[in-house]
Amino acid sequence: MQHSNDSIQFNIEKIKLIIGLGNIGREYIGTRHNVGFELIEKIAETHRFNEEKKFKALMHKTAIDDHNLLLAKPITLMNASGESVQSICKFYKLYSNEILVIHDDLDLQLGEYKIQFAKGPKIHNGILSIENRLGTKNFWRLRVGIENRTIEKKRYMTGTSYVLGRFQVKEVYVIQAVIEDVVNRFREQIKNNGIKKAEDERPEAIDRMLKALKGET
Repeated sequence: MQHSNDSIQFNIEKIKLIIGLGNIGREYIGTRHNVGFELIEKIAETHRFNEEKKFKALMHKTAIDDHNLLLAKPITLMNASGESVQSICKFYKLYSNEILVIHDDLDLQLGEYKIQFAKGPKIHNGILSIENRLGTKNFWRLRVGIENRTIEKKRYMTGTSYVLGRFQVKEVYVIQAVIEDVVNRFREQIKNNGIKKAEDERPEAIDRMLKALKGET
């Protein structure tokens, strides 16, 4: 788990709202663009979120150990996610630095993820929508890498087509391992009262999966 700025330390205990980005609809289940939904469901330990029409979101209240969290999945479709996030923040009187947005990221390789403040991918319409609606870039982002195209594949498959495609079977195992690692590290941080451990490294299990995916030994 990498962090963007040494002067701004991520602490899950300071987060009050976590937003998972994705698209609503059966046709989007299992697609790369819906990683945010998958991860937030893992945090919630349920697929059952309650629809809150005034927020244009599916909502759930949960806790990691004894830290209470509000979870949200916007149902505006990805490119208008900011409408939902803005209304939730306004209602609960949240500051932008109290929210964490989880999203897929083509600038990171499959198996990688970063938690960064006010920094994200070159292009992500969901993030852009949130920035425009909140009027600031100053919120936390959990960037989950999904890029696994070869150079040749990039020539004929656009980023849009790729993110809306489904993970291959072996890729699913990698993403599930990443999701598990994120949640475990959140729990560890809470147990350690927000104190960061030694510089985080990618678990060996994920490295082994990536090598197997590429046919390496």
